Amino acid sequence: MLPKVFIDGHTGTTGLRIHQWMAGREDIELLTLPEELRRNPEERRGQVLEADVAVLCLPDDAAEEVAGWVEGTDTRLIDASTAHRVAEGWTYGLPELQPDQREAIHSAKLVSNPGCYPTGFTLLVRPLVDAGLLPEDAPISINALSGYSGGGNSLISKWEDSENGLDRLPYEAPYSLYQRHKHIPEMMMYAQVTSEPQFVPAVGPFRCGMRVQVPLHAAMLSPGTTGERVWETLYDRYQGEQFVHVAHLPEPGAHNERSYNPEACNDSNRIQLHVVPHPSGHVLLVALLDNLGKGACGAAIQNLNVMLGFDEGAGLPG
Repeated sequence: MLPKVFIDGHTGTTGLRIHQWMAGREDIELLTLPEELRRNPEERRGQVLEADVAVLCLPDDAAEEVAGWVEGTDTRLIDASTAHRVAEGWTYGLPELQPDQREAIHSAKLVSNPGCYPTGFTLLVRPLVDAGLLPEDAPISINALSGYSGGGNSLISKWEDSENGLDRLPYEAPYSLYQRHKHIPEMMMYAQVTSEPQFVPAVGPFRCGMRVQVPLHAAMLSPGTTGERVWETLYDRYQGEQFVHVAHLPEPGAHNERSYNPEACNDSNRIQLHVVPHPSGHVLLVALLDNLGKGACGAAIQNLNVMLGFDEGAGLPG
């Protein structure tokens, strides 16, 4: 019997792409509701409880409600909202986080899908903290750029409305400058840093794609740490990973305007990690990913595959 999977909220930005990527799979039974019933709580509850795994693409409060539905049942959850990413009893769905993370996900009932920005930040920083190259209390800054689809349907409508003219904006637009971004607790917990990072996110005039930059001043690094050592640490950590690619150290002067294209990994579950040493001893870390790929729906499908014991690439493009 094929495992049954239900996507609760499949018409939203993340849920729609998950459904599209999984629609042709023959190794699962994808449960669906007719359009007229998809907002009916009792119908949704019935599908959730019938599923072996339900993927929640819902607002936080709705995801918390569904989590209550499955208590004492056999239904397992993957929550793509921010509701449970640092919640007790939930397993963080980033298989590449640490050596035993896959086994934790495979056996978990409740899995929280990582955020897009935290995925890039954590995969860049956690290995350096673990190796003692970067102190856990280092005052880290993050400059990040995302496609406007990261804000869901409301931001997509705003940026694609021709009257706003945002599609012709020749620069990115920083946001969340006067509030603590919702991803900060997640970043701190899983990168294992104790000093709150200064996070400056921005939206660009493109639909999908993401670049996360973490500049590390030489004074922040442990004595004797070089760019080469940082690169070796990341390369060793992710060697053999299917979806994490650590780019080779660049030759001085080898960069051009397209070297760190935020759209480089679009329509995939891949993430590229770059280490850029500076003659002064500073190091720039860069992650490139699709905010709706490895940053959202690709990660959800990867987690689903791990939970069900399938190949991690099943149902993922490329």
